[in-house]
Amino acid sequence: MSEHHRVWKVGADVDTDQLAPGAYMKLGIHDIAKHCLEGVRPEFAAHVKTGDVLAAGPNFGIGSSREQAADALVKLGVKAVIAPSYGGLYFRNAFNLGLLLLTCKDAEALEEDEQISLDLSTWTVVRANGQRLACDPIPEFLVAMVEAGGLLPQLKLRLQQQRASS
Repeated sequence: MSEHHRVWKVGADVDTDQLAPGAYMKLGIHDIAKHCLEGVRPEFAAHVKTGDVLAAGPNFGIGSSREQAADALVKLGVKAVIAPSYGGLYFRNAFNLGLLLLTCKDAEALEEDEQISLDLSTWTVVRANGQRLACDPIPEFLVAMVEAGGLLPQLKLRLQQQRASS
């Protein structure tokens, strides 16, 4: 739990077109990621660091089912998104691609540039002042998927384990 993460704030209703702008969808994911959130946080893609987190308002990831919207954050090194609610398709795509989403009713209390820790043993966000924000527990199979780097890496690992044990 000692790992600290810098917070980037975005508002409510961040849709998949803001995360993976349609104008760049013909490009590869690394190029799409360079434009992630440019309409609401133009500096984000160029300055986000591996391990940073996004704190958002309600309805993060609403809109289309494009998986690049979650993958762009993965490629940029975002550790987690913390929001009160998510678009349903985005929620599933994020875990499939290895992006941790924490549902926290108080996510909007987090401050820009704040340093936080994530305590997944108690499902809390721990602020520098010691305050803890409760998050909804995540099923173990989804946590395992994130730890493996997503669904495909998890399935490859399982296949390797099965081959090794036979």
